[in-house]
Amino acid sequence: MITMEMVKELRERTGAGVLDCKKALTEKEGDLEKAIAYLREKGLAAAAKKAGRISAEGIVEAYIHGGGRIGVLLELNCETDFVAKTPAFKELAKNIAMQITASRPEYVQREDVPEDVLEKEKQILRSQALNEGKPEKIIEKMIEGRISKFYKEVCLLEQPYIRDPEITVNDLIVEKIAKIGENIKVRRFIRYEVGEGLQKREENFADEVMAQINK
Repeated sequence: MITMEMVKELRERTGAGVLDCKKALTEKEGDLEKAIAYLREKGLAAAAKKAGRISAEGIVEAYIHGGGRIGVLLELNCETDFVAKTPAFKELAKNIAMQITASRPEYVQREDVPEDVLEKEKQILRSQALNEGKPEKIIEKMIEGRISKFYKEVCLLEQPYIRDPEITVNDLIVEKIAKIGENIKVRRFIRYEVGEGLQKREENFADEVMAQINK
């Protein structure tokens, strides 16, 4: 039986995505070393090593949803202009832009969250834990766990991917790096929504975007 602990260890050792790790372990009947060799043969393990390479090319993807109600501009970088023009790279940019539309991330990665925002969130979580009557000695550990959940809500790379919630957006990018052969990075994005900040009826944009995808 393939466990999440096995998948996690394989991910840590190779940098490959969750689904690829599961597939490798299944193919090799749970043998970790054979699974690592399998991933290396497929080129997935090498993807993580490309992360430090300069990515100064790329595209700006514009995605408009709901008849002009929501707009997203995304800068997705790669290493060469050649890759930036490929259908695979353009498709990745569109899928990430749709993710931003549906899931409303505020930052690219956790390192981008301002310290004052993070501290404010921790104070809220600390107050919640105290109001729940939790002992002081375990509150900090609880805050750590809840902050991880906060990151998954506000950081694009840590969000579950809308087309496949078993993987994160970062997992998706790592898998594409392995297939395309160049480093890929989300540099920045901006999301506009008509009437944002004004009082209006609640809508589930994640469901709406998925409905459009599945048409």
